[in-house]
Amino acid sequence: QVQLVESGGGLVQAGGSLRLSCAASGSTGNINTMGWYRQAPGKQRVLVATITRGGISNYADSMKGRFTISRDNAKNTVYLQMNSLEPEDTAVYYCRAESRFGGYWGKGTLVTVSS
Repeated sequence: QVQLVESGGGLVQAGGSLRLSCAASGSTGNINTMGWYRQAPGKQRVLVATITRGGISNYADSMKGRFTISRDNAKNTVYLQMNSLEPEDTAVYYCRAESRFGGYWGKGTLVTVSS
């Protein structure tokens, strides 16, 4: 089992920045890919970005250039640096970890961007 705890969400004005963190615990040695997804009010959960243990990252097209995913394998933590935030970025951001045993979700952290 893997437990994921997100932090760093909050209220920010448009144009501002936030850095999300997700710390994994439990059977972390089996984790390969970690990533961030988001779910806006009334919408489906969608991919933001993922990163492999080796550091290969992948972004949703709409996130490229403003968001940066990174990972510290020693700390079992993945980060999401979000810049130039827009009201449309308002959502609950979820961390996900994937291992050969399955996928795991965090409980999410709310990001609210005011105009």
